[in-house]
Amino acid sequence: MVRAYSQAAADYKYITTPIFYVNAAPHIGHLYTAVLADSIARFNSMQGHVTVLNTGTDEHGNKVQQAAKSFNVPTDQYCKITSQKFRDMCDTFDVDYATFIRTTDPAHQETVQNFWRLLEERNHIYKGKYAGWYCVSEEAFLSNQDLIEKKTASGETIRVSAESGHVVEWAEEENYKFRLSAFQDDLKHWLKDEKVVQPSTFHKILLQWVEEGSCMADLSISRPANRSPWGIPTPSDPNQTIYVWLDALVNYLTALGYPDQKFKEFWPPTVQVIGKDILKFHGIYWPAFLIAAGLEPPKTLFCHSHWTVDGEKMSKSRGNVVSPFDAAQQFTTEGLRYFLLRDSVPHNDSNYSTERVLNILNSELADTLGNLVSRCTGKVVNPKSEIPSAAIYAKELKSEPAETLRKSMESLGEITKQHYESFYVHHAIDAVMSTLRSANIMIEHHKPWVLRKEPDNEIAITELKSVIALALEATRISAIALYPVVPKLSCNLLDFLNVPNNARLWKDTKPKYLESPPSADFEHFGHKNTILFPKIKLKA
Repeated sequence: MVRAYSQAAADYKYITTPIFYVNAAPHIGHLYTAVLADSIARFNSMQGHVTVLNTGTDEHGNKVQQAAKSFNVPTDQYCKITSQKFRDMCDTFDVDYATFIRTTDPAHQETVQNFWRLLEERNHIYKGKYAGWYCVSEEAFLSNQDLIEKKTASGETIRVSAESGHVVEWAEEENYKFRLSAFQDDLKHWLKDEKVVQPSTFHKILLQWVEEGSCMADLSISRPANRSPWGIPTPSDPNQTIYVWLDALVNYLTALGYPDQKFKEFWPPTVQVIGKDILKFHGIYWPAFLIAAGLEPPKTLFCHSHWTVDGEKMSKSRGNVVSPFDAAQQFTTEGLRYFLLRDSVPHNDSNYSTERVLNILNSELADTLGNLVSRCTGKVVNPKSEIPSAAIYAKELKSEPAETLRKSMESLGEITKQHYESFYVHHAIDAVMSTLRSANIMIEHHKPWVLRKEPDNEIAITELKSVIALALEATRISAIALYPVVPKLSCNLLDFLNVPNNARLWKDTKPKYLESPPSADFEHFGHKNTILFPKIKLKA
């Protein structure tokens, strides 16, 4: 769905994931990309922007045919089954997409052919001979800088792709080519703004490629249909199939109804989340295609690194590919979302290990957040299920821990906003956890369980109300700030605290005690189970 939590939305935001290739089932790397894009989209919606999140599946190419053959099923049936697995992944983990594109859909095929015709009309496509080293696995011709030489066991020297390690073969064929070389200056101009590609590590890599011209040779954008039959035919030549990457990249236009002019409401994309392995395709080919078509390139490409498992690269041969569905059985869907966004560092590869996931979830969601709520709402401390008014009581405490907590709460909304805007979600989570730890320190200092033992002591009862009010106000603000990361958990907590749906926007991260006091002295929290995130114990 298209989300906007405010009628006075300032503008439109278009967030995308790459569409996922269906030659294999989803793994946690796919899930990370999806939930990262989803967290960015949810944050923008909370700001009041009309926000569209697009995802989907890339279903053409020889690798898909080969995968279908290995399962002994027709290619179209294989695509349908595998695409559904990716859709199920998004649905299971609350990736709230507005559009889910399949490149085998007729509407997408029509968009791709319309885009091809436009490039052709503008004289950016020509037919010619192409010769070079071709990687079947990557379905692409590779330049010499993309190759490395290796010795086989028999001593023979072979060339392999530096990216995938797969053997390449020399191929000569006639196909259609895109005048990529004509757009070197345009790409340099686009890359003048360092913010268009983040983090800066990947901006530097891309800029070097463009300035050196190593990736700027005219690009083969079709394949002979007799060699690559599973794809979209070129509009005027049924003997050629459109290059899978041109086909796939155009999905971002298909999702907005291009060429219908309404697509311009959301164009250009606000943020396109990609993995580092597809930087060249999104950072060189994609903006060049768009400029050639007279369209603006993306405002920002956010490029992330990969996930290793126990310090090793994920691969079928190692048998260490982590299924998000299996991991969710151990850690819950919200727990896995939290870990992937909490423990990732976009500019470096991140590591997944069962022990690490367990420690983070138990330490932060179960203990730091969950125990804080339990300490304020349990029957011993709070038998009447009261939420004392933060506007009345939260400023009463003058202790150093209370002052420290208030300072943290008052800056949390702005700090986390800056981190979400720069797409460093893990830093936003750090800031929230810092506030929650301060709340726990404040509780330890004031010992509400001791204050409760003096029901006739007005000073003690006022202090108790102040402790609960301040701690639950910190919890309310933190739940709103964590909503882009763990939407279900945050909603459960806000429901428990009786926070109305229309009071869960980003502006609501402002502490209530900075506003005018309400008429009510207290409210009541919900009577559901207050165990937000039970500690996880894995079976031996």
